[in-house]
Amino acid sequence: MMLALAQAQLSRSENSILPSRCYKFEDLPVKTNSKTGAKTRQVFRGATHDGVPVDLHITTMPPGEMPHPPHHHTHEEIFLIQQGALEATIAGKTTIVGPGSVIYIHSNEEHGVKATGDIPAQYFVFAIGDVTA
Repeated sequence: MMLALAQAQLSRSENSILPSRCYKFEDLPVKTNSKTGAKTRQVFRGATHDGVPVDLHITTMPPGEMPHPPHHHTHEEIFLIQQGALEATIAGKTTIVGPGSVIYIHSNEEHGVKATGDIPAQYFVFAIGDVTA
């Protein structure tokens, strides 16, 4: 039963099992958003050994910008803030977080983030679950 569930999750997400490896920041391709100037580096997108879809990307967001309007989705997200500050709004409650802080977003929870302060916010977003849904 567990194997069938894992295979269903894997085929649904169309991701392959991620191998163990190191990802050097300087080797990650950079995609720049023409509207916000945000720079995103896709680290990986795949599945764990038992088929759970996972996705990791790193974003550098200029002050005053947001990646997109508040939204919700079925997958869960963990934000790890490396530099700068983010104004995070989750289910209507706003909190400002800085370096070393963590944001956890539950499935289907309305949320949004905005870079605040004088320097770009750099943060990692780790998504758990099907990010295509």
